[in-house]
Amino acid sequence: MSGHNKWSQIKHKKGATDAKKSKLFSKLLHAISIAAKTEPNPQFNPRLRTAVETAKEKLVSLENIENAINKASEQKNLEEMTIEAYGPEGVAIIIKAITDNTNRTISEIKKILTDYEAKLANPGSVLWGFSAEGLPACPARDQGGSASGGDTTWKSKFPQNISSESKNKIEQLITELENYEDTQNVFTNIN
Repeated sequence: MSGHNKWSQIKHKKGATDAKKSKLFSKLLHAISIAAKTEPNPQFNPRLRTAVETAKEKLVSLENIENAINKASEQKNLEEMTIEAYGPEGVAIIIKAITDNTNRTISEIKKILTDYEAKLANPGSVLWGFSAEGLPACPARDQGGSASGGDTTWKSKFPQNISSESKNKIEQLITELENYEDTQNVFTNIN
């Protein structure tokens, strides 16, 4: 048992040390990002040069330093997404979202769908059952791609009848999806 206790002590010390190191690295990288906003070249920006030197002294990787500099010079690009899903009783769902982080948005929407017995669908597996109104004939490309303007309305080609229990679940799901900040519209094929 003494070996287990020793490992436990090492694990807790290492965990605490790693947490402190992570906080320090985050602070250093934020300082680099802020300094790089005015001039991303350290040769012409003394504040950035000092921040980079401090980060190097603390053993922050060069890749992380370069990422922080690049992040500062990039602008927030919003991207339109069309996400396809299936709900209870196979109800087809199209979710239109606008985001600056597609991975986060897909993860959040996937969690919401899972909570309400729904799941993501493969790109194109739901869109074929809808017709797009308000844009030229240009179907959505995929779950990460942008396809159309924000004025698109998706009308079901094949409306589906479902039980009242499933209808209640779908209504709750739609409410939850609409409450998510990145979601713009939700369309279903319910009759």
